[in-house]
Amino acid sequence: MGRGYSPGPACAGRARLTDPLSPADQTTKPASPPGDAPAPGKPPVLLRATLAEVVGSSMRVAGLSVLERAIKQLHRLQYHVVLATDGSCRLPTYLPASVQVHKVPKPENLTTLRRELVGAIEVGADEVRPAGGSLEGAMRVIDEPSRRHAERAVFAELLRGDLGFVARYLNKPVSFFITRHLLCHLPFTPNQVTLGAALVGLLGAFLVSSGGAALIVWGFFLAHMQSILDGCDGELARVRFQQSALGEWMDTVVDDGLNIVLFACIGVGVFRATGSLLALTAGILAAALHVGYDVIAYRELSLQGGGGEIIKVRWHLTGSSDMKTRLATGKRDPLAMVHTMGRRDFFILAFLVYGLLGVPWLALIHALLIAGPLAVVAGAQVVWRARGGR
Repeated sequence: MGRGYSPGPACAGRARLTDPLSPADQTTKPASPPGDAPAPGKPPVLLRATLAEVVGSSMRVAGLSVLERAIKQLHRLQYHVVLATDGSCRLPTYLPASVQVHKVPKPENLTTLRRELVGAIEVGADEVRPAGGSLEGAMRVIDEPSRRHAERAVFAELLRGDLGFVARYLNKPVSFFITRHLLCHLPFTPNQVTLGAALVGLLGAFLVSSGGAALIVWGFFLAHMQSILDGCDGELARVRFQQSALGEWMDTVVDDGLNIVLFACIGVGVFRATGSLLALTAGILAAALHVGYDVIAYRELSLQGGGGEIIKVRWHLTGSSDMKTRLATGKRDPLAMVHTMGRRDFFILAFLVYGLLGVPWLALIHALLIAGPLAVVAGAQVVWRARGGR
């Protein structure tokens, strides 16, 4: 699945809480970039990091200590944070400009601080809030069972309503396992995961183009593995609060590029296996139609300001609401059903099945059934714009 995640106010232009610090960062704190300032009208947050929270605050949930997670989440939600510490909890090396450290060596000092921060929201440094966009649903971490329970809840929040059947019940269980038990414990960034998965997909497309029956199956298998790994980058970005507009666009462009290459390689592979010029033409046509659709879709994303997910584009021919909204709200109209066949997780798995059954030419038909309607929708958008549509 594409990263499919929406960008938040990331710590652009300065070190993240988990990033190593440069020598300059160790001596001075960079100024906050625009948009990182606490949102006006929000109450301050008193983040309590005392002896009472010392056990849970240092335990790691999805690659971050519970305290790091709280700080990153509050920063992303644009709260001004007063971090009250008695020295018991280990603080992150780097703190965002929105966090003010206040020493409370004695309980009475904390009591005094509470009186000064009238109306503040008080949270503990050992609390995990699974929903990244909300302070509700706090889960206290005090031991290993509660840590595992909180981590499961964090990943459960990633099951968005717009996921397809294949993604939800086949791909996500695998990608969650990889992200939770491997990637969260490694120093890879989400963008590096995107590029690494892309290499797997390119190797798969190359094998498909060989024309050998066994190699075609292995190629489709690698394409399917890329589809699974493609979900890991977004998962890693969300659980680490590393969402970015660049990452969203990179994920979209990589997926679309792999689709185009794979469609063309299927045509080449079937041509090499059968000598059919029709198959070669079908593959190239599907790839060309997809290129045309992508160019128009990217232009629409720019005009509509929908971020980097093509699924957010509002097409004139299909109604005013975007497909992401339709799927997230559970709307299953005929258009949504047709969209399912063109979902990347679905058609990549279908291609693998075609290869296993020894009928890879069916993948060409499927590719044309995907690219053709997309090109029609995009072409209609161009006509509508040309006639003054807004």
